[in-house]
Amino acid sequence: MTSKERAALRAKANPLEPIIQIGKEGITDNLIAQIDDTLDVRELIKIRVHLETAPKTPKELANELAPVLGAEVIQVIGGVIVLWREADEERIAEKKKKRGSGSAKAKAKKKVKIKGMRARQREKEAKNPYAVYDRPRYRNDRDKKQGRS
Repeated sequence: MTSKERAALRAKANPLEPIIQIGKEGITDNLIAQIDDTLDVRELIKIRVHLETAPKTPKELANELAPVLGAEVIQVIGGVIVLWREADEERIAEKKKKRGSGSAKAKAKKKVKIKGMRARQREKEAKNPYAVYDRPRYRNDRDKKQGRS
C-alpha cells in the first residue's frame, strides 16, 4: 500500500467512532470473529484499546491482529487502532454458506391474518350469544329504529 492510499484511508477514518474495544482480556477468539465480521461489512474500522487494563500496547495488539485478519494497520494513535481490509465477496458468501441461510425460527415464521373490527365482532358473537351487538343490519332497519319512515 502506498503512502497516498494510506493517507486517504486515514482521512476517511478521521470522523469514524471506535466500534470495538479491547480490554483486560486482550485478543480472544470472539474478538477476532467480531472484528472479522465488522471488516466484511465496513472495510475500515477503529478499535479502542483501554490503555490501563489492556495486557499489551496498542501497537503490539495491532501487529497481532493484522496478520490474523488479513487486514492492514492504517494507523495507531494513542489508544486507537485503525484497520482496513478490502471486502471480498467470495469470502463473505462462503461464510454465509457455512453459517446457514438462517435460524429455524426465521424459517417457521407464523403467518398472521389481520382482522377488521367487524370480523372480530362476528367471532365474538359466535362464541358468546350474549355478546350480540345490537346494530342495525340494513338502512331500513336503522330508519325504523330512529322513527323515520
